[in-house]
Amino acid sequence: MKLAELRKSGHAPSLVASFLYFDVSFMIWVILGALGVFITKDFGLSPAQKGLIVGVPILSGSFFRLILGVLTDRIGPRKTAIIGMLVTLVPLVWGWLFGKTLTEIYLIGILLGVAGASFAAAIPMASRWYPPHLQGLAMGIAGAGNSGTLFATLFGPRLAENIGWHNVIGLAIIPLSIVFILYILMAKDAPVQPSAKKAGNYFTIFKQKDTLYFCLLYSVTFGGFVGLSSFLSIFFVDQYQLSKVSAGDFVTLCVAAGSFFRPVGGAIADKIGGTRLLTFLFIAVALCMFGVSQLPPLALVTTLLFFGMLFLGMGNGAVFQLIPHRFKDEIGRITGIVGAAGGIGGFFVPNILGTLKQMTGTYTPGFLVYAGIGLAGLIVVLIAKLSWQKTWVSKEASRQI
Repeated sequence: MKLAELRKSGHAPSLVASFLYFDVSFMIWVILGALGVFITKDFGLSPAQKGLIVGVPILSGSFFRLILGVLTDRIGPRKTAIIGMLVTLVPLVWGWLFGKTLTEIYLIGILLGVAGASFAAAIPMASRWYPPHLQGLAMGIAGAGNSGTLFATLFGPRLAENIGWHNVIGLAIIPLSIVFILYILMAKDAPVQPSAKKAGNYFTIFKQKDTLYFCLLYSVTFGGFVGLSSFLSIFFVDQYQLSKVSAGDFVTLCVAAGSFFRPVGGAIADKIGGTRLLTFLFIAVALCMFGVSQLPPLALVTTLLFFGMLFLGMGNGAVFQLIPHRFKDEIGRITGIVGAAGGIGGFFVPNILGTLKQMTGTYTPGFLVYAGIGLAGLIVVLIAKLSWQKTWVSKEASRQI
């Protein structure tokens, strides 16, 4: 029924364009993680350095999301996305033709963060076209563009074995160019856009308690998803001695669960409320990560990671089902801020896993820490729900949270 409503409401070409933009951008954002086993071998990196090299694009994406979030509110998501795609060409050309030193790789990783910042334009483009009761589904569909990770993890290692990882980065220019053209032809800003505000007003949103709640929740769900997406190929090679290509296949399987179930999470959150869904999801994530920490046989650890990523993906959809109910007029800014928090969480996940592996010789402590983070997310959502029930007086809003 909601899919039928979705077709009648809003602007379907813009929703598709948002998905495509986010999809190709996400593929490019995590490309260093997908090629991590090749890059780290060439440079002979330690476990801690491995975590850092794949975490740099995620962290820089947090910074650029704030910038694109402000731009989205001031010039609209369409122009912001076009600028973002043009800038993303720079690290791809650099990584393709150069990228011979570790310093260059770090700088390329920083610039790849612009691709990760696509979230701050893609989500508002979708959100502003649709009514409140379709927010979870519409934003889940646009947000499912994180499935771009699948292309990076599935095809990146295969291509790198034959043509080298530099050329794989160069090949990414082709899909980016195709999406750039399609986006220009399909995307259209919604008729109702928030009025431009003074520069100082953009930072008042940081003072609101609800901003902190959303940031903490998304740093666990999205941070876990993107952080694990970038690091799992290294984990599978180090822990289970898989080949680079096979590791990419296993990561692709896990990433698919989180990517395709994001809109499912948004749709379920529309029906039962985002906080109720997140309560169950955080418990499930903690249990899955505890199971992974025991480093069971490959089949079992893959199953646990598959469901763990699935729950994290649903959690991403649930968080962004809630946000428009609280920050409808500031959706561009809040998307940038919360997205930045998710990126920061994603930076810490591979670094925690890599650093604790180097310190202890095993991945067990790292996954135990993330299981604890899942429980911390549960506590945050319970506290936030009590606060929101007191401050969100609308009966409709109360049911939808």
